[in-house]
Amino acid sequence: METMNPGVGVDALNVLMTRQSYWPLAEPAPDDSQLQQIFDAALRAPDHGALRPWRFILIRGNARLKLGELLVDLASARSPGEPRSAHEHRGRRALAAPVVIALVASLARETKVPEVEQLLSVGAAAMNMLNAIHALGFGGFWATGADSYEPQMHRALGLEERDRLLGFLFVGTPPDGVRAVERPSSDRYVTEWLEATV
Repeated sequence: METMNPGVGVDALNVLMTRQSYWPLAEPAPDDSQLQQIFDAALRAPDHGALRPWRFILIRGNARLKLGELLVDLASARSPGEPRSAHEHRGRRALAAPVVIALVASLARETKVPEVEQLLSVGAAAMNMLNAIHALGFGGFWATGADSYEPQMHRALGLEERDRLLGFLFVGTPPDGVRAVERPSSDRYVTEWLEATV
């Protein structure tokens, strides 16, 4: 059995320990080759039943302007008593990064694998993507919110009835001068199980 280079493990762990979310994000964005690596990393996620329940919709360039218009439309529909101009800022969210990726769970119905496990698989794929984005020297931000649950958004993205939109990854270059986020100790969230309690 081939022994792993110890330095590789240290480098990989450093990537995990230094990742954080950034907003907004600027050019440059990952190029096509780098995006391919990011999507390939997603497909390494745990996948009970090999269902491959993930779909990714790439939105960039002028398509972000159309996404911005849709975001304004959705916000206006949720607040019919307000003028459309009150929601124009929602459209700018689509321009907060040079690349936007819609995260879709394409759920298999005829399977013994529970829906929650399929959703978790897509979540794991998204986390792999965020780690790959960071490892390539870019920044990412996973956003959800009301827009992810809007039927009009689902139709606009061409989703099917079985699909769930789990949010959007915003991808680009982090701004300068961002400080690392202080994290709490993991001890607060870990217990060791020794025996059943009745």
